[in-house]
Amino acid sequence: MPSVNSAQLKSPNSFMQKYQFWLFLLAAVVLRQIPFISIPFNWLETYFHEISHGIAALLSGGRIIKIELFANGAGLCTTQGGNRFFVSFSGYAGAIVWGTMIYISAKSHQRIAQILSTFIIILLFITLALWARDLLTIFICIVLLALFLLSLKTKNLKTLQLLLQLFGMVVLLNSIYSPFYLLDGRAIGDGASLANLTLLPEFVWVIIWSSLGLATLYFLAKKS
Repeated sequence: MPSVNSAQLKSPNSFMQKYQFWLFLLAAVVLRQIPFISIPFNWLETYFHEISHGIAALLSGGRIIKIELFANGAGLCTTQGGNRFFVSFSGYAGAIVWGTMIYISAKSHQRIAQILSTFIIILLFITLALWARDLLTIFICIVLLALFLLSLKTKNLKTLQLLLQLFGMVVLLNSIYSPFYLLDGRAIGDGASLANLTLLPEFVWVIIWSSLGLATLYFLAKKS
């Protein structure tokens, strides 16, 4: 009988480890194309976008009035006070940070994945309690809560890691595409707000946000 060496036995795991980033990226691209299934993942990126506006407002001395999430993947975070530039810039940039943080943290350790999932669940509960005012936003937050609660309930922590890595990759990928929706000729949204503050055209901010996302993907690919 031919012998099987240890390298041959480890090859499936080695393949997964070597190409894990690309497999998650491919899965995220495919998820974006699937009707209905892609909707909760679009909401996920929108939530992190809007909560990033809110966190920026809180950090710069302002407050969150309300957060609204819409069925089509749009959203709105109404704030008062704070640094207007910081708040406007932080939506798309924050979604990139959240996606990257979720992906890297979940990849690093099973317990960290568990803690991170719990933290996001608490953040969603706080959003529901303090800033969600309309039924649609409440419904979307509950869907996102269910997404993370079901992930946390899995008995296998390795499965939780993989799910959170997928969530992080989807959020990151969507945060690269999302800024281009600003180029609709209506001159509203974060890009228009920053254009008014800085005199740099809206498309420049779109390029900055998307470039940050692409640079982050490149960093993760090199790190993998």
